[in-house]
This record gives sequence, structure tokens and C-alpha cells, in this order.
Amino acid sequence: MRLLDVFSGAGGSAMGYYRAGFEVVGVDLVNQPRYPFEFIQGDALEYLATAELSGFDAIHASPPCQDHSPLRSRAGEHGTGWLLQATLDQLAAQPVPWIVENVSAAHNRADFLLCGEMFGLRTVRHRRFTVDSRIADLLIVPAHNRHRRPTSTKNRVAALAEGHNLSITGNVGVHAGPLCMGIDWMTGDELSQAIPPAYTQFIGEWLLAAITGEVVA
Repeated sequence: MRLLDVFSGAGGSAMGYYRAGFEVVGVDLVNQPRYPFEFIQGDALEYLATAELSGFDAIHASPPCQDHSPLRSRAGEHGTGWLLQATLDQLAAQPVPWIVENVSAAHNRADFLLCGEMFGLRTVRHRRFTVDSRIADLLIVPAHNRHRRPTSTKNRVAALAEGHNLSITGNVGVHAGPLCMGIDWMTGDELSQAIPPAYTQFIGEWLLAAITGEVVA
């Protein structure tokens, strides 16, 4: 099964789908030299509108999140907030099932919310997912329990050693990748824009089962 990963970034989402069993192709406007799979540099919406998509069995989209994040009050408007609704509009016409991911404060429909602690990671990193209504009822979300650790935004090397969760934002160092994100191939800047592969591995296993008609244990 092949999955198209639009607004791909450096491949956090892609790695999860790959581990779930998909062959993944990424599309992003910015070149992603560390993207771990086949990569096409280009406009994601144009690709969805004009490319031959008959060879794909599913689509994942992670439109830019900066204008939906609480951090925009400090960083200013990014100018890309419109892409979320535009992406949802484009995907509504697609014949294959799709998933859209964004930050917890975004305005896409929240069919479920995932958190790093659900998967044993040392970050919270809430992300909301809108699921194609054709498959939404097939997904069973793990329990979102009370967070076990405090989250640190400063002195993050020491905080990680002391057992804290880390906030994966700003100039986060690459040391945060393995424990907090399950990622060992990205720069710090790339990590701050990524989601943990564990999220999309979980989603991908159910998505693959929905497409193939198999049952996930």
C-alpha cells in the first residue's frame, strides 16, 4: 500500500506510516535532504490538484501549524494559516482515505488527540487529527491519562537527565530526538516541526487494516 505524505517536513509522520507497513512518498515546498523515503519538492496543494494520484491508497497531510499555535502571539503571524482549510477542501474530493494533523489549538475537527506520553515518549506534544469520515469509526484511540512528568522549556539537557518531559519547540537540540520524539535523523529545527512517528504508526496500522479489511489486534 502506498501513502502520499503532503507538507511532509523531514519525515516524522512518514516514518510512522512506513513502520505500519506503507510505502511512503513525501511532498514539501522546501527541500528535505533528510527525508528518509522518496521525496518530491513542490507545492502540496498543486500536487493534490494536478498529480496522478491513482497509485496511492491513502493520504496524510500536515499543513503548517504556526498560525494555529499559541506561540504565534510571540512569533507573529506566519501567513500560512489558510492552508489548513484549503487542504481539507482538497482532500474532501479525493477517492482515497485521508488523515490531517495539526496542533491542538487548530480549528480542524478533532476526531482524536494524541500525546507523547501515550506512547512512552518524554514529551507531551499534543496533536489533533481529522480522519476521513469513511474510516473514522474504525480507529480506537488509546487512553489519554494524566501526564506523569513536568515539562521543561529551559535547560533541557539537564531537565531530560532529571526525568522531565521536554517541550520540543524553538532551538531544541538533537539530544531530544530519540527519547522525546523517537527520531534520530533530524536537526533540532526539523524536530521542532515534526511529530513522533509513534503517532502515525498507531494510525497507520488501523488505516492499513481499514483499507485491506483486516483486523488489528
